[in-house]
Amino acid sequence: MSLRSTRRHFLAGAAACATLPAVAAAQTPPLGRWTTGTPLPTPRSEDSVAALGGFIYVVGGYVPAGPNPAVLEATGHADVDGPLVQAYDVARGQWGGRAPLPRGLNHIGTLGFGGRLYTFGGFDRQNRDAVSDANAYEPAADRWTAIAPIPSKRGSIAVAALGGRIHLVGGRDEHSVGTHDVYDPESNRYASAAPLPVGRDHMGLVTYGERLYAIAGRIDDFDHNTSYADVYDPGGDRWSSLPPMPSQRSGMAVALYRDLIFAVGGERRGGTFTNNEAFDPQTNLWRTYAPLPEGRHGTGAAVVDGRLYVPGGGPLNGGSLQSATLFVFTLA
Repeated sequence: MSLRSTRRHFLAGAAACATLPAVAAAQTPPLGRWTTGTPLPTPRSEDSVAALGGFIYVVGGYVPAGPNPAVLEATGHADVDGPLVQAYDVARGQWGGRAPLPRGLNHIGTLGFGGRLYTFGGFDRQNRDAVSDANAYEPAADRWTAIAPIPSKRGSIAVAALGGRIHLVGGRDEHSVGTHDVYDPESNRYASAAPLPVGRDHMGLVTYGERLYAIAGRIDDFDHNTSYADVYDPGGDRWSSLPPMPSQRSGMAVALYRDLIFAVGGERRGGTFTNNEAFDPQTNLWRTYAPLPEGRHGTGAAVVDGRLYVPGGGPLNGGSLQSATLFVFTLA
């Protein structure tokens, strides 16, 4: 599908979204509660987030560089305003540094799986110059090891584990793509699977049951945010459409929490979102929850011990400012 036809498809989909009664009525007061945890040692944005063994890892991204906070630098070294990889001990409420990646990158696809932390792709410069890097981290040895590079260079890939393998979906090289690679940690090889119906990046990807759920994202830039929601059935190797998210967003923090797929924050031209909306795979309905205390984008979410954590992120759209906040969401 060409970029022009993809955008036509996106605009048609956006018009349909306005008429679909896919969201339950908002509650008063909104469900859930936000609190704050221990701030990050270094403000971060366009980082990636994953949970592993009671720790929340924040990997790569931008940090403030120099006296001008608008000047950004991908965190390429452990001594650039703090370590490249920071881990939050949930039980102790403490942050600590970890071994840095082989090189600094932003918009990396990251997840914890099988006792390891995995990273895929990313950008070598601010939101551009995609790479094919892939690495695995051993917590006990505090060591990164290169694994087979991804088949095509791209950043802002959405990743999730399903059936003993890691799915890498979407992302961007020069333009948004629908590429769907499946990595097997045992063989250290990739296979191809059905691509997304509409290629996009800055998207969320979550496993629920035996399926993958792809949430929102953008086509090339935040002027073309989408509200698409798609589900992947590995048995039939096919994607199907779901009711769209109530808002068109990208750069959100997305995670499975209490059997609901939460999409928190995001960015658009002129600002960021405080939106907190969740999809229930059992009812196929969206519901609105308590909004973020402040708008954030360019980070992820992780769930540990019954709470959803959103560390850092950008309070402004783009990459001009980073935050050190740790927002924590709980449902009664």
